[in-house]
Amino acid sequence: MAAEKGRAFLLRIGDGGGPEIFTVVGGMRSTSIRINNETVDVTNKTSGGWREILSGAGIRQISLSGSGIFTNSASEANLQAKALAGSVDNYEVVFESGDKFSGAFQVTSLEFSGDYNGERTYSIALESSGMVSFVNV
Repeated sequence: MAAEKGRAFLLRIGDGGGPEIFTVVGGMRSTSIRINNETVDVTNKTSGGWREILSGAGIRQISLSGSGIFTNSASEANLQAKALAGSVDNYEVVFESGDKFSGAFQVTSLEFSGDYNGERTYSIALESSGMVSFVNV
């Protein structure tokens, strides 16, 4: 597997149309994805003292996060509107290879900050709602 550039790891936001068009969230410097699988412990007296986990059980979720420089792009305005509405919308995380995760997410946190001698920045956090698909190109 070849190394990939971090700058090509992109968060894209859907426009809700049909067909849906995805736009890169502007100004991002970092993007992160975390896959979480809740475990269901089925350890019992016959487990020999070792924990046993029930395969395929529990809740699965994907968390997205990122941060960047505020550029006043249309995608940033769209992201802010979705955060204020608390809506669940479609997003994609695309890797340089073309592989991608896509699904419905809710913006759970949007933070703006800025120092007197620096740029205005933002950070976001999103949580999945329903199944998230993975496409391997």
